[in-house]
Amino acid sequence: MPDSDTLAYDDRPADSVGLVTPHVVKFGTPLPLACGKTLPEYELIYETYGTLNAERSNAVLICHALSGHHHAAGYHTAEDRKPGWWDAHIGPGKSIDTNRFFVVSLNNLGGCHGSTGPASHNPDTGRQWGPDFPVVTVSDWVTSQARLADHLGIERWAAAVGGSLGGMQVLQWTITYPERVANAVVIAATPRLSAQNIAFNEVARQAIRSDPEFFDGWYAEHDTAPKRGLKLARMVGHITYLSEDAMGSKFGRDLRSDDLNFGFDVEFQVESYLRYQGDTFSTAFDANTYLLMTKALDYFDPASSCDGDLACALAPAQCPFLIVSFTTDWRFPPSRSRELVDALTRAGKSVSYANIESPHGHDAFLLPEPRYQALFSAFMGRVAREQHIDAAGAEEIR
Repeated sequence: MPDSDTLAYDDRPADSVGLVTPHVVKFGTPLPLACGKTLPEYELIYETYGTLNAERSNAVLICHALSGHHHAAGYHTAEDRKPGWWDAHIGPGKSIDTNRFFVVSLNNLGGCHGSTGPASHNPDTGRQWGPDFPVVTVSDWVTSQARLADHLGIERWAAAVGGSLGGMQVLQWTITYPERVANAVVIAATPRLSAQNIAFNEVARQAIRSDPEFFDGWYAEHDTAPKRGLKLARMVGHITYLSEDAMGSKFGRDLRSDDLNFGFDVEFQVESYLRYQGDTFSTAFDANTYLLMTKALDYFDPASSCDGDLACALAPAQCPFLIVSFTTDWRFPPSRSRELVDALTRAGKSVSYANIESPHGHDAFLLPEPRYQALFSAFMGRVAREQHIDAAGAEEIR
């Protein structure tokens, strides 16, 4: 039986899952992809938090966003000061309470944090996949996640949960495997990208592809990387993740020094911030992966299989939904969440919706907003009650 990856150490916060160890599973069964190609074999890296109960009824899937990965909570070493990317919401007593739930978080196919992707070796050629790695879609990710669930012996998720691109995966789960999802939580997401969002993604891709060190995607063979292009792509993306109010209150028009220098070096604090974000990202993320992830975003449109009728596309879903948006999110605005809520309602599904007041823009889904946490916790508490998941029972089988 899969058990917790959680280890104890003295300095961890009381509501942390503690030290965690990633696991890698190799799948030898070929995976047919939506693009028409097939992955002959692949690996997925994942982490788990909490304990799978005897009935295997308390498992929660975490689907990550564009630049996310498997490390959603806890710490990899006792020296780590920064926890996983969704640590605010995963842990003992948190919204996704690991005293009750067995949480599974993975890095998607095409990723660059341990799952098979462009930096992995192609078994047919012996060289890195590079730009030859096939384009993957949200539906491909969900199929691979279902295989991971099979590997872990999980027939049905108590809940599938995701924000942004992660929320799109949750929607796809309810369509492709409706009998395997008991509840769905879709946060700061959209049923399809707007033309403006596709345009932002294309600007980011062109920034990468036009970098002289991109080498048509074969940069690793030239012992380099398109860091300048990836830096610009991240800077463009990061602007869209924050609201105008958030940027204004954080930086305003503050200068780094008292005087203007009448040049093109960094003068404003917001310039410094964006360059720092870009520089950091360009050393930690793979450019080919960024191209793949943005294309998966662009292609997602479940209504396209039903002549644009989203309610028709969502007809297979069987579970209750929680849909959450944020007032200042202009990347995936509340209107797109309401479009999803309307479609679910027309399809006769059980849906709860909240538009959370927040100044933080799209990034609000990552943060511990009090009303957001209260809503999230209440929904997951209902999931635990309806699935008869008991904290004490989970403790007994640790």
